[in-house]
Amino acid sequence: MKRGLVALVSGLLFSAGLCLSGMTRPSKVLGFLDFWGHWDPSLAFVMVGAIAVSAIAFRASTKLRTPVLGDRFHVGPRRAAIGWRLVVGSAVFGVGWGLIGLCPGPAVTSLATGRPAAWLFVGAMLVGTLLVDVLDRSTEAASEPHEGSRAL
Repeated sequence: MKRGLVALVSGLLFSAGLCLSGMTRPSKVLGFLDFWGHWDPSLAFVMVGAIAVSAIAFRASTKLRTPVLGDRFHVGPRRAAIGWRLVVGSAVFGVGWGLIGLCPGPAVTSLATGRPAAWLFVGAMLVGTLLVDVLDRSTEAASEPHEGSRAL
């Protein structure tokens, strides 16, 4: 119950921050990406603010033995491998962000507005996520030895 309540409050706070910063307005995001037109640098301040809050929270968490609402910390490797999946995924993310002016968090928050673009974006994002999952499963199945075959 406590974890669910914290998740709800965190999600609402995150959504409110996205709305206040203008991240849910595609025109604001596209203005930030328009370096050769009427560039709007205000989202850079939003990003710097988010990095500062994250850095402080991460630093504070290193002082704890265990998380407040968990049994252990889930921290990834210091150096992640840069493979084709990361590069292609980043490129698709960047192209999508640049074309429509939304990324996943603000798009989900924008569903509350009822804007068709937000619903279309989130729908396409879900289809893409499911497609990657299906492709992963088929790739794993194809790479596993079939029953009755011999390993060399």
